[in-house]
Amino acid sequence: MLADNVSRRTFLKGSAALSTLLGLGAIGSKATNGLVPTAAAKSNSQKQQFFNACPRNCYDTCSIVTTVEDGRITFVTGNENNHYTKGRLCVKGNTYPRIVYSPDRIKYPMRQKGRGSGNWERISWDEAYTIIAKKMLDIKKEYGNTLPICLNKYSGNFNILNYATEGMLSSIGFTTRAQGTPCDPAGSDAQAFDMGTAYNNDPEQFMDAEYIILWGANPAWTSAHSMYFIEQAKEKGTKLVVIDPLITQTASKADEYIQIKPSTDGALALGMIRYIMDQHLYDEEWVNNHAIGFHEFVSYVKKNITVEWAAEKTGVPKPVIERIAREYATSKPANIWIGFGMQRHTNGGSMVRAIDALAALTSNIGKKGGGVNYIGGETWGFNYHTMSFGAPEGTEGEADRYVNMNNFGAQVLDAQDPPIKMMWIACRNPIAQDPEPNVVKKAFDQMDLIVTADLYMNQTVEYSDIVLPVTTPFETVGINVSYWHYWMNANEQAIKPLYETKSDLEIAMGLSKKLNELEAGSCTFPVSGNLVEWVEKEFNDDIRKLFGVKSWDELRKNGGTVKASEKVTVAWEDLKFRTPSGKYEFFSKKAVEYGHHPLPVFIEEYKANNEYPIRCISPHWKLGIHSQFQHIDWLGAIQDHPFVEMHPDLAKKYSIRENDMVNVRNEAGYLTLPAKLTKTVPVDTVVMYEGWWKDVHYTENFNVKALPSDMGDYSKGQRGIAFHDNFVKIEKA
Repeated sequence: MLADNVSRRTFLKGSAALSTLLGLGAIGSKATNGLVPTAAAKSNSQKQQFFNACPRNCYDTCSIVTTVEDGRITFVTGNENNHYTKGRLCVKGNTYPRIVYSPDRIKYPMRQKGRGSGNWERISWDEAYTIIAKKMLDIKKEYGNTLPICLNKYSGNFNILNYATEGMLSSIGFTTRAQGTPCDPAGSDAQAFDMGTAYNNDPEQFMDAEYIILWGANPAWTSAHSMYFIEQAKEKGTKLVVIDPLITQTASKADEYIQIKPSTDGALALGMIRYIMDQHLYDEEWVNNHAIGFHEFVSYVKKNITVEWAAEKTGVPKPVIERIAREYATSKPANIWIGFGMQRHTNGGSMVRAIDALAALTSNIGKKGGGVNYIGGETWGFNYHTMSFGAPEGTEGEADRYVNMNNFGAQVLDAQDPPIKMMWIACRNPIAQDPEPNVVKKAFDQMDLIVTADLYMNQTVEYSDIVLPVTTPFETVGINVSYWHYWMNANEQAIKPLYETKSDLEIAMGLSKKLNELEAGSCTFPVSGNLVEWVEKEFNDDIRKLFGVKSWDELRKNGGTVKASEKVTVAWEDLKFRTPSGKYEFFSKKAVEYGHHPLPVFIEEYKANNEYPIRCISPHWKLGIHSQFQHIDWLGAIQDHPFVEMHPDLAKKYSIRENDMVNVRNEAGYLTLPAKLTKTVPVDTVVMYEGWWKDVHYTENFNVKALPSDMGDYSKGQRGIAFHDNFVKIEKA
């Protein structure tokens, strides 16, 4: 039940329209259009409220209050106890009732007769477990180990209990794992070289900033709750500068928008640094006491960088570079938010290092309301109990084998001794979201068995042998924290699981039981357990101290959400960095160990060639998170198919008009989709938003190559991917 201390929610007149403008959904969302049970209309209906948490790969990780009437969800809204969510959800979050009750949900375990044929048959859970377990044991017998079994799982659900999938695979022996992340690796490495790890200030501190630069970030679409605090800061007089190649919705709200040539952000930062050095606007005391390598960095900048060069490189006029450099250096505190998209280039990590250096030499690191903010993990210190069960006694081998998630298809095909023969896919949709999906399909073709656990019949499920239906957040328990804000959110089971769905943890226990029935001792994962007891085991003394809460049960009984101690919400406030020297490192020996220049130097951008002269950028869509949400009917009613954006001048060159079908082609493949003409896109660039639309059997990744970014090995185990260094040619279809 909803705790007594949850304040009464008020519904503001015109809130839906205002929220739409802000990128937020309405204050709450009813399950309408046939989804409300008839019993809900009766005066004696049973109404309850539960706390839930949005587990998606999103900055905001919202705390949700869910209303249930007679066993059905009828309303969702934000949790007012959470000062970040502030009682509101984004437009995507308000579709959750449609997600739960969508007729498109996978309802039962199924087996496909002929991979990709669409000839599915319903099977029981016992049959599914038996097929999977027998194949695992056969592979182990044939190859002498379980390395031919590959797990490809990432961020479709960040509920702490969903790590049971990794734990279950570890419990059968050493396996092959898709390692790394498409999201943030180059930038995370950069900040690890500079400061020891990526660590961001509390986004609620935007209101304490005197000056804000959003550098390649579009929170109006991708972090609507952060945008609220930025808007509030503007009302108080904070200047907002947006630097981006695209005129985004966030750019339209800026006091100053600076359109930069893609992949030249490092040049702009270095040009600003040169001006700050020349004008003696840097904090000499700070760099002398809290940094190493500053004099070497000064020498590099003085020798190689000029403001004039930066202006030519970036397309930003010299007076603009000088002015924003002066404004930034003299504002205290000044805040920079580096978006993930900015580091998705072959020089992405080096660009982040240059921006870090800009913040460091002006002493904007370690200040409330300041910082160079990218991503953080200070609140992720759980036990990860579901992953703590090791390989069975007598297991052959020494360690798991890894392939790069960002070049998954090619590396699976290359893997030998032993080859990969079985895949388990969870919380991912690689055929839609990976580069070069045709190569991924080739990797799938060599498998003996492909198992996918998912909610919907997406492209990856369509090319699998077994599909296992999973629960939504409302049908299980759990806990969630953010990689951006500092709140912990409880997730209660609001309704019973629909159909025959199971959580990833329940699937892990069920498969372990079947494995041990067929071969005793073949899996160490527990075969039973209460889910609430499982989530309670994730708490430890550090987490209890950090959040001031003893248990999951206490958390849910006292508002469903709690904020971490203020002591951790200002990144590097004590100026004790986690680098080898303990200081900020302009000169990083660790960077050299990983093959990079020790200093934040400019690395040339990846350029177009004559055959494929047009840059193709694939940013996030406002109504989706990767391949989630936009296939839901409410959002499909707004936009139900992909499109390519281009500048009218570029379209005119190719005799293309609005809504003409256009071929977008390169070495990796081609797409045909309608044109949308807009001056928000540079004249030499086209934009295709990433995602998955219902009944559309291709995505923008069909012509995205597996081109690595410059960094990622140090902090993430694998390099990232240069999604935005993708070049194409276009023609009217």
